[in-house]
Amino acid sequence: MSLSVCAEPLAESDSVATPASFNCLSVDVEEYFHAEVFHGCLSPTEWPRVQRRAEPFVERIAALLEEYQSRATFFVLGSVVEQMAPLLRRLTERGHEIACHGYGHQHLARLNPQELRDDLHRSRRIIEDAVGVRVLGYRAPTFSVTRATAWALDVISAEGFEYDASIFPIRHDRYGVPTAPLEPFWAVSPSGARILEYPPLTLDWHFLRVPIGGGGYLRLLPEAIVHRCIAARERRGQPAMIYVHPWELDPGQPRLPLGLLSQWRHRVNLHKTESKLERLLSTHRFDTAHNILQHVCVNRNLPTFTLDA
Repeated sequence: MSLSVCAEPLAESDSVATPASFNCLSVDVEEYFHAEVFHGCLSPTEWPRVQRRAEPFVERIAALLEEYQSRATFFVLGSVVEQMAPLLRRLTERGHEIACHGYGHQHLARLNPQELRDDLHRSRRIIEDAVGVRVLGYRAPTFSVTRATAWALDVISAEGFEYDASIFPIRHDRYGVPTAPLEPFWAVSPSGARILEYPPLTLDWHFLRVPIGGGGYLRLLPEAIVHRCIAARERRGQPAMIYVHPWELDPGQPRLPLGLLSQWRHRVNLHKTESKLERLLSTHRFDTAHNILQHVCVNRNLPTFTLDA
């Protein structure tokens, strides 16, 4: 691992507008059965036969954003685009960003470089053709850019994405790079490929990194902790990334066969997600990842972090 400072800009202009906020709300647009927890009990070949439930919950998130005058980045899975294309076009009309979450929602550890390249090319083409926007950002399923999959940065960069949001700076059984920076940084692969990275909100607390930024952490943690962490970033003018999935607003989703711990991890506090999200939006403003990164790249020196295999 190496850490240095770099001021390489995402945008060439020094007149990039200041974003409405340095807080980013990101939405991983996928179905509940795409979650990694179901990998062992539901094959991708079975997905077409499972009820799709995400769209009304994406609409609910969009309605909350409109009510509280915030914008978000929607990382969209290519396989849901056909069904949701009209909704995604409405999101762009309202100033939200549409980004890429891949096509088949496969953890990168199950792919090789050519398979990832094909997945990215397919999903990006589908999104751009259906929505009519240029896709600039990518998030790997399950935040699965890790030291073991550092080669993925080569592919993501070569495919022309301007930024990535796949590195979670924590230790976890499925993902994480626990020594990565907590704020936006330039991620460098072992071969030297380089891309701008926007990590989820994480707290450094007495030599322990505590994930705050969304998903099960947002559902499980007391709201006061989340608000205080965001407020602390706001006071320092530092970017913060929160993430949520549409299925996290859907406590009525079917139960699939899982062990007790996995079932709990997936379903804990689903009934509270919408109210927590609404209170976040009523208290803090949010803007898109790209708007925030454009500004920080032009106006700040960002660290560089080499992801050693």
